[in-house]
Amino acid sequence: MDSRNFLQRMGLAACLSFCVAEAPADSSGAMPPDVGPVAVIRNDSGLAADWFRQGPFMEILVRSYQDSNNDGIGDLRGLISRLDYLQALGIRGIWLMPIYPSADHDHGYAVVNYRGIDPDFGTLADFDTLLREAHRRGIGVILDYVMNHSAATHPLFIDSQRPDSPWRSLYVWESAKPQGWNAYGGDPWHAAAGAWYYSAFDTSMPDFNFKNPQALDFHLNNLKFWLNRGVDGFRFDAAGALVENGPLEWENQPQNHAILHQIKNLLAQYGKRYMVAEAPGAPSEFSAPDSAGSAFAFGLQSAIIESVTHGRAMPALLDYLKTHPVAQMGTFLSNHDTFAGARVFRQLDGDEADYRMAAATLLTLPGIPFIYYGEEIGQGMSPGVHYDDQALRGPMSWDAGNGFSSHAPYRPPADNKATYNVAQEQNDPASLLSHYRTLIRLRADVAALAEGDFKLLSAADAPMLVFLRSRGDSQALVAINYSGTSARFTLEPELATRTWKTAYPASGRQRYAPNGSIKWIDVRAREAVVLTDAH
Repeated sequence: MDSRNFLQRMGLAACLSFCVAEAPADSSGAMPPDVGPVAVIRNDSGLAADWFRQGPFMEILVRSYQDSNNDGIGDLRGLISRLDYLQALGIRGIWLMPIYPSADHDHGYAVVNYRGIDPDFGTLADFDTLLREAHRRGIGVILDYVMNHSAATHPLFIDSQRPDSPWRSLYVWESAKPQGWNAYGGDPWHAAAGAWYYSAFDTSMPDFNFKNPQALDFHLNNLKFWLNRGVDGFRFDAAGALVENGPLEWENQPQNHAILHQIKNLLAQYGKRYMVAEAPGAPSEFSAPDSAGSAFAFGLQSAIIESVTHGRAMPALLDYLKTHPVAQMGTFLSNHDTFAGARVFRQLDGDEADYRMAAATLLTLPGIPFIYYGEEIGQGMSPGVHYDDQALRGPMSWDAGNGFSSHAPYRPPADNKATYNVAQEQNDPASLLSHYRTLIRLRADVAALAEGDFKLLSAADAPMLVFLRSRGDSQALVAINYSGTSARFTLEPELATRTWKTAYPASGRQRYAPNGSIKWIDVRAREAVVLTDAH
């Protein structure tokens, strides 16, 4: 069918520049649901301008969070029913892993419709309700957006297999197989319809061709679709893999920054939006103002875990804090990918004291902290699954029974569900959940912890990590003792003349700064201390 005639009939003559000639269509002659122009429609969420700095994000896989219709699969209505829990924890942002219709029916990164909701999760109306209810509780919502590739079953890619397709150059096609390529440990070129297409991650996820401006136009319109509904921003998957310039130049290319900066400019038109990029190979570069402005702090999480397990502030941790713009970055301990590490409980072999040190480090350092769902209760791995990433994505452990769903869950529950679950920890002041809740509240109450400058005070390989956070009149002195014995840190003269009070832990108020002024701080084994300027 001639798409120009279709668009004229539909009153959409101002279609994207690539909507020409013949467009792929189903038997009814319909255009793909995620193709077409979208105008900017500004809306106000009611959130503060800096909402994304006021508290941590929770990364949530909807499929694994809460089932509302007893089919064993989490859904949007289930998530809505748990917003009060997130609010009480102090969460101020939610990162939703992909919720679009996808070909993999699991983690969602093989998208077949960028403007839809996976039927397993509900409807667009359910999503609108989620936004409304989250905003009412002061919580922003960002979507995981997969712009590097689509599913191989996306209508655009299916049609692009025809050499004369108007969508051909929307993907990366070559008539002969390019040689010498190795992306993420494999050959990224795959045969189809007498030619070869580029797909860095899997044959089922072909890459878009961002050397063609129409590819970015396609995504900008889809981003506007969600922004117009009230979405508060995006996490961009595989942001380092957008443009390929050759067999040795297929990741972290200069054009990637320009693409993300254009998206950043789009979000600026809406106001109060936040975007963060996944770029493990170059997190600092993608956090720059002329790029995404914020990227995940890959490498910091392993440096924190190593410091905890080795019982001292490892050089890698101090080096990272010195050389990366951490204040602009998304910080985390673990996420949904095994390359970032296993669940924290597994990495620390279930040692709760170590776990508390890791959480205290994350939530007192600069940055925009992200918590992976279940991390706050010590959720473990999902056993008996066929590949590693799925083991990180088990159903949320709401209780020791059927809190996630009254139906058999689509994936086995966490291996420590019987002892680490919300119901058991909710009212226990000594639980990990209470520990997270206290630290999150502390970060919200002390302005220096949320947005303050950072000054490192301690040296590498010392038993303690000691640093100062400052924002205006708010000062916070943080000392985290990773070792198994008490340790002393002597304050520099300027700090020793100040009057301090103990903000954390509550049990240390008389022990750490009983008289206000102190010359040194003695910290018990595997304990974190936060002192604030009494003035």
